[in-house]
Formats: sequence, C-alpha cells, structure tokens
Amino acid sequence: MLNPGAIWGYNVATKKSSPMAHTPSDDLPADDLTSTDSPRTEHRANLLHGEELIFLDRAIYVPGQQALLLSDLHLGKAETFQLAGIPIAQQVNDETLEELRSHLAQWQPQRVFILGDLFHSRQGLVPELAAVWSQLLAEAEARFTLIVGNHDRAALGDPFDMDYSTQPVPLGQLVLSHEPVDPTTLTRDQLNICGHIHPVVELKGMVDSLRLPCFYYERPSQRLIMRAFGAFTGGYEMAMKKGVTAYIPMDGGMMALDIPD
Repeated sequence: MLNPGAIWGYNVATKKSSPMAHTPSDDLPADDLTSTDSPRTEHRANLLHGEELIFLDRAIYVPGQQALLLSDLHLGKAETFQLAGIPIAQQVNDETLEELRSHLAQWQPQRVFILGDLFHSRQGLVPELAAVWSQLLAEAEARFTLIVGNHDRAALGDPFDMDYSTQPVPLGQLVLSHEPVDPTTLTRDQLNICGHIHPVVELKGMVDSLRLPCFYYERPSQRLIMRAFGAFTGGYEMAMKKGVTAYIPMDGGMMALDIPD
C-alpha cells in the first residue's frame, strides 16, 4: 500500500471521514469532509469563493444550484468490445448506473448535467441499454441535460427525454462543457468544469507506484477536469506542475495533491 507521506516532491493534504448522518443541507465549512456510514467521499471546496462544490467519488454536487455534475459514463462500452470479439462483462453498465441512482437518492438534485460521452458508440447502444436509460430518466425527479460529447455524436439516434446542448452551458459562476473551453473566453470569476480527458495521476513511492483517477484543477486556466464517472473507462496521465491540484478520492477520504512552491 502506497503511503502518501512517502510521495516525494508533492504537497499532500488528506482528509479522512468519520461516520455521521449527512444530508445535502448540512452547513459545513468550506474544505470540510464528511461521509455517511458507507465509505463515500464528500469533500467540500470553494474554488471560486462563491460557488461551493462538493466532490464525490466520481461526481460533483453544486448545492447553490441543486445540481449534480458527472461526465464520461461511456455506457455500452462493454457491448462495443463484445461485438469486436473481446469478452467484457456487461455488469459495468449496472455498476455505473447504480452509482448514479445512489447519488440521485442521496442528494435529490433538481438538475443533472452530464458533461459528455454518456454513451460509448452506436453499436454499444443496444435496445436493452436504451430501455434501462429511459427508465432511469422516467423515475428520476431531476431534469437531465446532456452536453453532447464526441462519442455521443456517433451514438445518439432517437433522442431520449432529456435536454441536449452542443455548446457550453453556464450554471451560476460555472461554465460546463465536454471539452475544455478557451480560458480567454472566461471572466475572472468563472470556472470551466469539463470532461473528455479522464484524468489520472501517477503517485510514486520508494518501492511502488499507483495510477489513480482524479479531479484535476488548473488554477491558471480556471479549469476543473472531471474524473470519468463510468466504471469501464481508460485514463490519461496528467502532469503535476505548479498551479495544479489533483483531488484524489481514496478509502472514503480525499487526497489533495499539488507541487510545493
């Protein structure tokens, strides 16, 4: 097991949760961390000094907007691989959707924004998967918006009962997109939250190393890249450099990793 304290060359801040009752209305100070009795990560941060964000294991809840943000589910990827003769268990769709249902039940958002790549391919969007997704939309209390990603353009045929956008979507001080937006288009008090990249960071110890999915915050670019939500997605290794913080969910807590000045 990699000891975070043995990581060379980084500032490491970790917060560990303690079991306690929690609801979305709990009034906690910024950068506090709590969890339910299950080992779930909930880390509050105020990156904009105005729009509080709650980091979950694979998603972000924005309490001021009653909105749940997630990206890159890649539903149907297993089916796509199966059609190519590669045996991948279909349970990965079930795991991804169960995680989403859990977030909907716990946080009860009014809006859910999917920051692209809901589906992986047209071939993978089989009738059974389309039916399951339609049922989830019908049962949810929230209104869903899909910001169309590069995989969605090929996968979507008949539209589902949700909103669609091919352009970035403003949400308070946030600008939601699939691919990163040009930071010169942002005002000084805005933050671009995007997907597409599936960020991971490599942590190296004296005898071992780990590649871990993360939320990747680039302060100079006013950009926060979402961790991929899907249970079956690859990862792109991101460089750790000055001005960057990687928020890494692990063991029911959150590691915030950055480069010392």
